[in-house]
Amino acid sequence: MSHSGSVVALATGKDELYEAHIDTSQVDERRLLRKIDIRVIPWLGLLYFLNFLDRGSIGNAKLYHMETDLGITDKQYLIALTAFFFPYALLEPASNVILRRVRPSMWLSSMMFVWGIVMMCHGFLHSYGGLVTLRVLLGVAEAGLYPGIVFYISCWYKRSELGTRVAAFFTSATIAGAFSGLLAAAISNMNGVAGKPGWSWIFILEGLFTVLCAVASYWIVSNFPETAGFLTKEERVFVIRRLRDDMQFSAGGEEFKARYIWQSLRDWKTYLAMGIYMGFDGPLFAFSLFTPTIINEVRIFSTGYTATTANLLSVPVYFWSCIVTVIVGFVGDRLGKRGYINLCAASYTFHFQGLVGYIILITSRTPALSYFACFLAASAWVASNVEGSYKRGVTLAMAIGWGNLNGAVSSNVYRAKDAPWYRLGHGIILAYITIGWLCSAAFMFLLRRENERRDRGERDEVIDSDNSGEETDELALKNGRFETVNDARREKGDEWSQFRYTL
Repeated sequence: MSHSGSVVALATGKDELYEAHIDTSQVDERRLLRKIDIRVIPWLGLLYFLNFLDRGSIGNAKLYHMETDLGITDKQYLIALTAFFFPYALLEPASNVILRRVRPSMWLSSMMFVWGIVMMCHGFLHSYGGLVTLRVLLGVAEAGLYPGIVFYISCWYKRSELGTRVAAFFTSATIAGAFSGLLAAAISNMNGVAGKPGWSWIFILEGLFTVLCAVASYWIVSNFPETAGFLTKEERVFVIRRLRDDMQFSAGGEEFKARYIWQSLRDWKTYLAMGIYMGFDGPLFAFSLFTPTIINEVRIFSTGYTATTANLLSVPVYFWSCIVTVIVGFVGDRLGKRGYINLCAASYTFHFQGLVGYIILITSRTPALSYFACFLAASAWVASNVEGSYKRGVTLAMAIGWGNLNGAVSSNVYRAKDAPWYRLGHGIILAYITIGWLCSAAFMFLLRRENERRDRGERDEVIDSDNSGEETDELALKNGRFETVNDARREKGDEWSQFRYTL
């Protein structure tokens, strides 16, 4: 049977060494990581920046009389927002499968090009039917980008390095949230140019820039490590070996098998992860779509802000989120205890602030206090969302897809008739945050219990090459019988007895 011991020793025996004939002794690991960081992360950050900017631009456009010009009601506007989320969420698992089977440079860039075209078309809208159609098409085009990028990054870095990199690229979303207000305020000054209102130019110019960046992405986005052109042969082999040492057994390429999907569907971790993302993506979409509107409604009933001022007031909210994201990602990687950070720090700092923030929003009638609470609520979803990735590929896409599907709910909770304080909407978002916290707690508790069972040998498999005629017990046979350790590792993945979950 397999026994506790050095996982690296098991994973890197000479007979299992990836490309054993390649000498990687001259590769400087720190220099190589810096090289990968510079080449991979910044452009992915730009992709997600544009994704978040384009997706949320409708919230800014609304402030510049889009509803009035299109002749639509508040209910129709909410339906149009909702239509986006169904294709956006449902197509994410398929998108991740396609991403692994084709070149990332081709798939990610193509998604970006199509959604840029769809965004530009928003600027030529004349009817409610056209708005709904374009929102559905935008959901199709953008589906899979976020889980695809997270999965792609995980194919480059060890688990102990992933949090900082995901946080670095995810900060682009918070920057987009801040920049969108500034950009919309500036573009709105084009009102009347070529006979088009200011909100039309917000869509046209942002979509055009996305299309231009998409064309460049075909040459800038790198492929997976085993075929990355910016690395030498020795560097590519070194990256694959260090990933395999980190128990990423599929590094270097893996043939697609339908059983991987079934493994995700049968795994309890998938469904708790779905609950985690449900708890944090619901507030995320509500926050990105309605922050300008909430602040704008506050100004109507109180201080007399203009629509442009409302957009500008949303900027510091996202700036604070950016700071929190970087701190949590950095600390998570350094301490290696992401679950504890997510529950302890999040409970008493970020989650507590998020809960308190929305309680303030529900009970407050003071505009300044409601504005301050937006800072606290942003801390909750950003900090928790970055640290929520436990599964890769299909599982990751299913979890994020389910979370995104809840955007269809949260995009309908801020009704015009509830203005300016939106207590119903804030109450629903408060419930979402609570669900996310509870699922995070259950996820961490069950992972820790599973690690303890493996430490006690309750998950050990029968390994024929190590058995030496020893009598095997019934429990070990139930856990599986394999010719070699390597066979067990490849077949069982994270269910392998020597695999340990990160807490």
